[in-house]
Amino acid sequence: MSAPARRAIGVIGGSGISSIFGEGAVKSHRVSTPWGAPSGLVEEGDVRGVRVLFLARHGPGHSIPPHRINYRANVDALRSLGADAIVTVSSVGSLKEELAPGTFVLPQQFVDLTRQRPTTFFDGGRVYHVSLADPFCPDLTATAAGVGRDIGAPFAEGKTYVCVEGPRFSTRAESAFFRTFADVIGMTLVPEVTLARERAICYACLAMVTDYDVWADRPVEAKEIVEVMHRNAERMRRILTELMPRLVRPPTCRCAHALDDAGV
Repeated sequence: MSAPARRAIGVIGGSGISSIFGEGAVKSHRVSTPWGAPSGLVEEGDVRGVRVLFLARHGPGHSIPPHRINYRANVDALRSLGADAIVTVSSVGSLKEELAPGTFVLPQQFVDLTRQRPTTFFDGGRVYHVSLADPFCPDLTATAAGVGRDIGAPFAEGKTYVCVEGPRFSTRAESAFFRTFADVIGMTLVPEVTLARERAICYACLAMVTDYDVWADRPVEAKEIVEVMHRNAERMRRILTELMPRLVRPPTCRCAHALDDAGV
């Protein structure tokens, strides 16, 4: 028996992506979860015939820093409204010369160097150990890569994302160290990606390079990051708009079965 078509696609917008609905009609949901309130209202709208749920990761006016985001509430809120796939947009710094500002990246692996964030839904009762060997949904990732190629905005694929606590930027020594094992650096992927797996939701991260990290011998400046984001935001919105109708078909991945053999 084949899997059913998706009920809704969740989109978590990071820096530079405040909505994807344009002038279309939007319904707003104020959601309460067992882990508190999400970053803000969840907007519901139609994107090319697809039910889409949008949440701004950093809240209204970009008021929530990365280490204070309620990731558990964000993921649970989207799931409770029917999302069985989540596509996220994140700004990242580049750790490689060839990944210049403006490049779009599809991470394939991550390294978690965060320190103080709640990382699981399973704090007590039955224990689950979900597999994160391959943390991103292959269906979503492959489809996003195809959209990028089709519209002339290709993604750099197969990259490793190192997630740091933030909100500060790296020291030169840290940046040089990160370059030995990662391609891009950001502050918001973890625990978002792990929580999606615990909720058996397909998850993909569309990352936008906004700067070379400080290894490139000049300090990272927030003003420059914002300028690059604004220049590329419309291109990312187009990718999202083209991507949504391609994601509603029945999935072929195993993400929905993440908990089948994870319980102890």
